[in-house]
Amino acid sequence: GGAVVTSAGLAFIAAAQDDWLRAFETETGRLLWSARLPAGGQASAMSYMHEGRQYVAIGATGHAQLETTAGDALVVYALPD
Repeated sequence: GGAVVTSAGLAFIAAAQDDWLRAFETETGRLLWSARLPAGGQASAMSYMHEGRQYVAIGATGHAQLETTAGDALVVYALPD
């Protein structure tokens, strides 16, 4: 999976061999936030705007060869204003 980078300088990535989505500050590489997904998030996240609010979405389906949790979820997080 790849990362999605926001204009505010956040990189959202879930390419590790676990079930977590993480947000890093692109300028420093510092971990700012993480959340456990219901299944492996070995996929590229996406970002979109709706009614003035920014969201990050990721498919959490797992990865058999990486042995992460299997699932079929689409998880969406609202970014703080």
